[in-house]
Amino acid sequence: MENVFNGKWIAPAEINKNLHAVFSKAFCIDEAFENARIRISADDYFRLYINGEFVGQGPAPSYSFAYNYNEFDIKSYLKIGENEIRVIVYYQGLINRVWVSGDNKVGMIADVFIDDEPALATDKSWKYQIDESFIESETVGYETAFLENRDLRIPLGKAKNAVEVNHGYIFKSEPFPAVQITPKKAEPVIKGNTYFYDFKQEYVCNIKINACCNEAGKRLIIRCAEELDENGSLRFDMRCGVKYEEYCILDKGENTMEQFDYKALRYLEITADEGIEINAEILIRHYPFADFSFETANKKLNSVLNLCKNTILLGAQEAFVDCPTREKGQYLGDTFISGFAHYYLTKDCRLLKKALEDFANSIKHSASFLAVAPCAYHQEIADYSLLFSNAVYKYFSLTNDIEFLKKMLPAIDFINSYYAEFEDADGLLINADRQWNLVDWPENMRDDYEFTDKHCVLNAHYINSVIYEEKIKDALGIEYKNKSQALIKSFNNAFLSEKTGLYVDNSFCTHSSIHSNMLPLAFGISNNTEIADYLVKRGMECSPFMAYLFLKALCVSGREKEALSFITSDKKHSWMNMINEGATTLFEAWGKDEKWNTSLFHPWGAAPLLIYFEYLEN
Repeated sequence: MENVFNGKWIAPAEINKNLHAVFSKAFCIDEAFENARIRISADDYFRLYINGEFVGQGPAPSYSFAYNYNEFDIKSYLKIGENEIRVIVYYQGLINRVWVSGDNKVGMIADVFIDDEPALATDKSWKYQIDESFIESETVGYETAFLENRDLRIPLGKAKNAVEVNHGYIFKSEPFPAVQITPKKAEPVIKGNTYFYDFKQEYVCNIKINACCNEAGKRLIIRCAEELDENGSLRFDMRCGVKYEEYCILDKGENTMEQFDYKALRYLEITADEGIEINAEILIRHYPFADFSFETANKKLNSVLNLCKNTILLGAQEAFVDCPTREKGQYLGDTFISGFAHYYLTKDCRLLKKALEDFANSIKHSASFLAVAPCAYHQEIADYSLLFSNAVYKYFSLTNDIEFLKKMLPAIDFINSYYAEFEDADGLLINADRQWNLVDWPENMRDDYEFTDKHCVLNAHYINSVIYEEKIKDALGIEYKNKSQALIKSFNNAFLSEKTGLYVDNSFCTHSSIHSNMLPLAFGISNNTEIADYLVKRGMECSPFMAYLFLKALCVSGREKEALSFITSDKKHSWMNMINEGATTLFEAWGKDEKWNTSLFHPWGAAPLLIYFEYLEN
């Protein structure tokens, strides 16, 4: 960590929610040059333009003590003579899962280098103007985003000198990759004054509209949707609880409206007043990714893997978002699936490494290990916390990054020490419910799991966390007292039924959910292959998220053939069921009606990718 900038942090004098401030600086280049680059960051987010051309955007969300920045090659944007940099800086100001916002930290910082020499830096001589065309403050999702209702008749505010401030940011030593932006058009179906666009699959994107208007004050209504309703109309009041309906009031002549925040959509509908001509496109965005298609001999497997791949590609933004509509947050449980799927697809570990660091850094930020990070929202989920050591060791096994392993060990110690406080005389967790005991989600995917103060799933997760802490200490050559074997013995005494040979949900019941039985196999607590027979017989009575551990339990028991059959199944709980319901990205649940607010874009269902690369590819 270091201060990598020469420039000063500059901010507007005003601080409001949903604030769009436009910073600008003119500068002159007197002679020819070989190279030019800009180093830049902002809080919460920026879009960079040089001489009117879009260059890039960022930064990836992060905590102020480990802040991200971007670097761009800008040689092609500059010219000899007068140049102008314009940076739109957005401050959302909400407490949600998206950014570490709501903290009154606003502004930007930048350095320009010409032929590797400092040429320009942010300071109080830079000007800013407030864009007051964003005229309402209605939010969508879990207060995830503001609707972008605009009045383009309102000009930029008066230019003022920026204010130099010191918010104490500590920047990472390396820039983080900016998202890849790809424009995409679709031929609209025009009926009267309504333009209907079908982009053929769901994308994560910004919307850009050019509108020529014959009279100031006319308006557009903009609606987006993941699907159509039974009448063929846009379902813009979506299943996931997000209502994508906005308006824009136009000025006379040419109007350009490029939405700042991203949406997930397949369909776009623009209804215009008379006298308006429309030209629209979407700007697809995601972490840099070289796309490809799976082509195995199994056509159903190809369909499932490509569905997963499309979702992972688009769900990897500057973090692994759990869904790009309702939450837009990076959850550890989701990242346990999507992060490794992304690594297998790309062999690029940077986004996964950043995600694991984000969760470790949540301890310093909040004095707790958070389930979603980095952001201003505080949520703790026991099952997710206890997956962290597994994820860190798995990352190490793929990258051999021993220094990263050392760096993550304190966070793992923090987690396991926290849960050790809930141990009973046998070492098992009891009344450990200060963090949410999830088991599975949604609730109807728990296979009638029976909770008590000491239950099977939480203790399986705890033992798994201890096992991987011991593996990490082995890798680092750190001495420790073995704890996992005694925990496994206590676990079997408490939850393994002598009568059935299956694990029960708690020691007071006879119910054996698939969750209580998949985890001991998947985590190496048990090697009883008869339990795998039970899982095959019962089927995937779990969510798409927990399907990874279900399939892993089969594979470690030598049931790869059965795992493949579940991946390519047409049953109700299957990926083919999503495809048969029209999915172009993974659903949150197995079908559209299996959860009251189902997201139709949820990367946590990408288990087939992990199983394919870990067990089936060869």
